[in-house]
Amino acid sequence: MERKVKVIPFQVLELAEKVNEVPVGVEMIQAPKIWDRTKGKGITVAILDTGCDITHPDLQERIIGGRNFTNDDGAKIDEFKDYNGHGTHVAGTIAATQNNNGVVGVAPEVNLLIIKVLDKNGSGQYEWIINGIHYAIEQKADIISMSLGGPTDLPELHEAIQKAVSRNIVVVCAAGNQGDGFDYTDEFDYPGCYNEVISVGAIDLERRSSRFTNSNNEVDLVGPGEKILSTYLNGKYATLSGTSMATPHVAGAMALVKVLANASFERNLTERELYAQLIKRTVPLGNSPKLEGNGLIYLTAMDELSEIFNPRFVAKLLSI
Repeated sequence: MERKVKVIPFQVLELAEKVNEVPVGVEMIQAPKIWDRTKGKGITVAILDTGCDITHPDLQERIIGGRNFTNDDGAKIDEFKDYNGHGTHVAGTIAATQNNNGVVGVAPEVNLLIIKVLDKNGSGQYEWIINGIHYAIEQKADIISMSLGGPTDLPELHEAIQKAVSRNIVVVCAAGNQGDGFDYTDEFDYPGCYNEVISVGAIDLERRSSRFTNSNNEVDLVGPGEKILSTYLNGKYATLSGTSMATPHVAGAMALVKVLANASFERNLTERELYAQLIKRTVPLGNSPKLEGNGLIYLTAMDELSEIFNPRFVAKLLSI
């Protein structure tokens, strides 16, 4: 039987022709408060998914290229159109342009490399995923975002991810949607539970752990994953739920963190150092580490801590 990877299951909750807002999830992780310092310019995020609506007005300026590894469109390598909607939604959360219309992504000036590894049905062969990872490496992507998974621990897939990480490419993956709401039962999706990836669980917009989010000891952090508004097919917008939706919040955040951290240290940080910088920008929500890892990505966490421990603030407290 042919082994396949699929999009992490998701549900389309609502479609809209027109919107004009910063999505709640983008606000929740404090991305707009970072935009005066960076919007991710110069960073390339490779999205391994179902392709993208490359003519969408919120995305067309962000896409720098792509490749098709599926059988869609006669397997033409330069045809990476999205017939499913999943990849387009992920792309918008990462990088929808700030154009006073539609939605805005977490990092609205990053470059997007669209790597189609899942077909119109949201299904893909492991070979397609592996080839897509190698292509991202060849194209010198900074970050790989994968909102996909399967039950099989395939050595070749693991090796491809290890190669990417060894090249200092940060790999961000959805933890999976097979959860039951309990932290004492473990659910595993690959590549999401490989130690080398940043595994992303989901919370709702009230910061409660999503019942569907996988729990295991490889979950690194969580992002908003319920009722997420983003770009969709045919220039439209949709509200979706799933760890698939949490993952691009973290991928976009990683793009902002990379710019800030490299500038601060005045050098290019390694993948391990970038991971540490990302985790510094999380806040615990009181759930089990198996459900939330280090907590919610919160881009201003370090700024707020610096303010709390500012000598002037401490002196003010002592004078009360």
